[in-house]
Amino acid sequence: MDLIKKTLSILSVFIFSIALALPSNAKVEGDTIILGAAVSLTGKYSTNGEHTKNGYNMAVDRINDMGGVTVGGKSYKFDIIYYDDESDSSRAAQLAERLIKQDGVHYMLGPYSSGLTKAMAPVTEENKIPMVEANGASRSLFTKGYKYLFAVLSAANQYLEVAIDLAVEKNGGNPVNIAMAFEQDAFSQDVRIGVVEAAERTGSTITIDDKLPKELNDMAATLAKVKATKPDVLVVSGHSKGALTAIRQISEMQVDVPMLAMTHCDASKLAKQHGKNSEYALCAAQWHKTLSYSDEFFGDGAQYDKEFTEIYGYAPPYQAAESSAALLVYKAAFEKADSLDKDKIRDALAQTDMQTFYGNIKFSDTGQNIAKPMVLFQVRCEGDVCANRVVAPTKWASHELVHPIPSWSSR
Repeated sequence: MDLIKKTLSILSVFIFSIALALPSNAKVEGDTIILGAAVSLTGKYSTNGEHTKNGYNMAVDRINDMGGVTVGGKSYKFDIIYYDDESDSSRAAQLAERLIKQDGVHYMLGPYSSGLTKAMAPVTEENKIPMVEANGASRSLFTKGYKYLFAVLSAANQYLEVAIDLAVEKNGGNPVNIAMAFEQDAFSQDVRIGVVEAAERTGSTITIDDKLPKELNDMAATLAKVKATKPDVLVVSGHSKGALTAIRQISEMQVDVPMLAMTHCDASKLAKQHGKNSEYALCAAQWHKTLSYSDEFFGDGAQYDKEFTEIYGYAPPYQAAESSAALLVYKAAFEKADSLDKDKIRDALAQTDMQTFYGNIKFSDTGQNIAKPMVLFQVRCEGDVCANRVVAPTKWASHELVHPIPSWSSR
């Protein structure tokens, strides 16, 4: 009898230990599908982390209000377990592990920023957990062979390739001559790779391939070459400071170039420092409310902008829009798979081919969205007021591109 009691006692401890190791929450609780997200609510990314969370929440509420997700003839609602990654990569990786191992989450949403997404991706991949991410654009995310990572946004290498396509389009479909100036940071080098690939794809020639100085305060040497060689398009990636330097020195040196395209610029930033000298510059962006993409949940971008503003009290930045799109992709995948099995969801995600208010979404074998080109704004000014006008992609644009840029002598 003592032996039996002892055996039962050991067995009880063993079972209890197993119970402690098991997830505290199931991947699906009743009629609710649980997704997990580590998002920056504190730290240096907290503002964009809040945009990300608001975008997720708005889509969850809309999907749930419109009948939820239908799987196996049953209607489910979405819910999200959130943790604050504190804008820290190691913390993000720990929380991914916690969401999977302790909370039992089988479907993940991405954090804000490429760095934090890079930290979480190995964890989700190792555990074979699908992650739909909306705010990690680094090209390196799509060169690791990940099979469970899917990104709805355009990758960094896509930022300025649309400018090359636009220049070729405006040149009657013929190749163009390209001048490039790039900062030596990882993001700008990813952008450069995309321009180089676009040049090869269109048969265009790169006539200038310069590095911006670390201080990003002088590109006169590059601009002197531009004046001498007269390329069809000048592309610059040096974050906000690089864009401001380009506008200042192009106007000072009276450099005429038919097309100027940059990252990290918009009308308000440029016009604030350089006024009408910034006019006609093209600025790359992920999304804009005037684009004519649409879906059944949010209508078009203008409707999304209106409703988001009413709920959260500010106009939605692209981080919110792409985060909402991630939930629409998940809903479509669950219904396509008609299953709650995470591997079947992964396979359905891989077959995604849909349009949302944010843009078209279709994933390559590496999980990169290959259906949504970047948006190009053109800065246009009326008097002292300058604004962004969406001119590309042409099919979805609200305004026509002014091309070539008028010469300085005719302005």
